[in-house]
Order: sequence, then C-alpha cells, then structure tokens
Amino acid sequence: MYIKGAVEGAANTESGSRVFVYEVVGLRQSEETDKTNYPIRKSGSVFIKVPYNRMNQEMRRITRLGGKIVSIQPINVLEQLNGQAPNSNATSGENASSKANGKATPVAEQQPKSKDNKGNTMTQAKAKKDAHADVPVNIYRPNAPYIGKVISNEPLVKEGGIGLVQHIKFDISGGDLRYIEGQSIGIIPPGVDKNGKPEKLRLYSIASTRHGDDVDDKTVSLCVRQLEYKHPETGETVYGVCSTYLCNIKPGDDVKITGPVGKEMLLPADNDANVIMMATGTGIAPMRAYLWRMFKDNERAANPEYQFKGFSWLIFGIPTSPNILYKEELEEMQQKYPDNFRLTYAISREQKNAQGGRMYIQDRVAEHADELWQLIKNEKTHTYICGLRGMEDGIDAALSAAAAKEGVTWSNYQKEIKKAGRWHVETY
Repeated sequence: MYIKGAVEGAANTESGSRVFVYEVVGLRQSEETDKTNYPIRKSGSVFIKVPYNRMNQEMRRITRLGGKIVSIQPINVLEQLNGQAPNSNATSGENASSKANGKATPVAEQQPKSKDNKGNTMTQAKAKKDAHADVPVNIYRPNAPYIGKVISNEPLVKEGGIGLVQHIKFDISGGDLRYIEGQSIGIIPPGVDKNGKPEKLRLYSIASTRHGDDVDDKTVSLCVRQLEYKHPETGETVYGVCSTYLCNIKPGDDVKITGPVGKEMLLPADNDANVIMMATGTGIAPMRAYLWRMFKDNERAANPEYQFKGFSWLIFGIPTSPNILYKEELEEMQQKYPDNFRLTYAISREQKNAQGGRMYIQDRVAEHADELWQLIKNEKTHTYICGLRGMEDGIDAALSAAAAKEGVTWSNYQKEIKKAGRWHVETY
C-alpha cells in the first residue's frame, strides 16, 4: 500500500551557527496538492533541517500544510548518532549509488524533548518508545538507500476487476534491512521530477512478515496499486510516478529501498489478543502480514515464541469480487482456523447495504456494530484501520450508535483506547 504524503523533506540551507531537525507528521507535499481531487496520504514522518533564525517561520509553514512537529533535535546530535558528515544533504535520491548498497545508519535512541501547549517540557512519545525500543527504524536512508533486486511481480486483480494491483517481492539478502509487521519501506523511483531534481521516495506498507514470503529472512513484499486519476484542469488521465514504476518493474531489476519506518501499526505481542482489522483496497497490505504471522504454518514454525491463540476479524472493502486481493490465502486461513479468524467482505459494486445502496466497509461495520463494540471494550483488543480516509466517519458513526446504547460517548472512549495504544489508523 502506497503512503503518498510521507516523503523525506528537502534540507534547508544551513545558515547560522545552529541548525535543528524537525520531525513532522501529517505534512502535505505542497500547497499545490490541496488543489487536487484525489487522495493524498498524510501519514509518516518528514525530516526537515531548519536554521535557528528560521525556526518560527518554518513552524508556521508546517502548520499551514497540516503538519505536526513531533520532535526537534539539534543537528549535531543527530550527526553524531547517524555518523553523517556535518554538511551531508538528506534530500531523497541524492548521492545514492545504483551499484552498491548504502551504509546502514543508526537512529537516535533518545527521544528529543519539546514543550506542550502549556510550555512544560515533555518527552515525545515516551510510552511508545519504551514499548517498541527494539523496533528497527531507518536502517537505510534516502541519501544511502539499499539497492534491492526484484524477484517477482505478480498481478493480484483477477479478470474483470478494476485497476492494476501487483504483489512485488524484493531480494534484501545482500544488506542489513530488517523490519517487522506493520512497518513501511520507502521506494525511490528513477529519474527526475518536473523541477529536474531526483524523485523523492514514496512509502508503502509492507505486505510480508519479518521473515518474508519465503520465510527465509531474505525478502520483503509490497502490495501496490497503480495510481490513476483525471487531471482536474485538463481531464487527462494521469498515472502515479512511483506506483507505475513498481507495477511495471521486472524480475532482476534493481530498486532503491529506504527504511523501515513506522511504529503506529505494530501488532500486540500477546498471543491471546483480539485483532480487529478494517481495510480497503491495498490497505490489506499490513493485514496480510498480521494474518501470515498468526496463521501460516511455515511462519508459525519460525516463531515458536508467538503462537496466536486469540481472535482476529478482517472486514475487507473492495469494489468487485475480482478485486479481492489475496482471496485464496484469506479463505484458506479462515477455513483452517474458523474459531480464530473471521473474514467479512464488503463488495461495493455487487452487494447492497440495508438502505439498498452500495455496500461499503462502514456499512458492514454498522451491521456488526454491537458485536464489534463488545470486542473493542475488551482490554486485549486492538483495532487496525488501513485504506481510504473516507471510511473513518462511517465507522465512527456505527460504533457511536453501539456505544450510546450503554451510555458511552464513543469519541471519548476512542481517545482513551488510542492513548492505551489499542486503536491504530493509517488512512489516506
């Protein structure tokens, strides 16, 4: 799954005696993207170099673009931790060799401090850092990516389906790229953008477990849909640069990979957890990784310390039956583990909701809202939402109605489970 808005920001000119690095989430690519009529993903981190004398100005710009600063770190601290030269440029694609893999760069262990809205010093995301201290992050960076090789590129949409979606497997055996379920990797497409600068990376959710599709720790896989939309002014069909590159890539081709990144969508370590998954389209990518870890025989054999005994429920929204990505895998797991895995489809162009309209994922949630609400109240339940942003309001409305029957305000309860790390969302 493609995370379009999560790209490395270009470094600012280093003027003045002090330079800081802002880590920003939710940042749109530019003011121009607001004029488009197609979805722009806003998840992921952007790292921006800022001279001291421009800090306030940059904060205002980030706010204007919808971003949120989650950490501020003096650049000299990051350079010491990352082993970068003081004048190195972190712009995507620059200085990357197409013949050799970049050097793995360590990431800061200590979370930088900032101030809350009352001016009190606080440590950013302390609970998450403690909970996931051993999660690999940014082993390979845009200025020194890993050069992987394509093993296979297989179509996922059956005949009669809509669009082009591919399952792409990369060989990562020649380097130190490690990841876990729920993370993403960056892909840097070849060529230059309209301004003549190297293309920036795009992030995609990983569709394989930490051991890879072959369970040999040598591969990573993506589920990629070719982005296609009508230009708002000319009406011409426009295709996404990186998604088109990936959907047409050939076995044996080299590809520049960065990352991994992300700690928002990680699975709980509990073997007996309940896992609710709501996905649309290529939002199935992280869910596939979770389900493989839970139910695939070879994967279970590779993880004797993790033998899933809980309950998982996938509600999957797609437009047509031929668009059910990984259909055979999903239904095989459901048949083999009927007491532990429940599979529910919402096929919008083939099924009808209670009002006689198209069946979307939010309609399925509304159908099962009372049952889902009872599950969500269980402290062992984690909920994951991945896919189109438009489904969130409908999901909230359905769960609000179910919670209200018990006198609970859903919006308040949702904040509590988010704080507890049990509500995970990655939408675009």
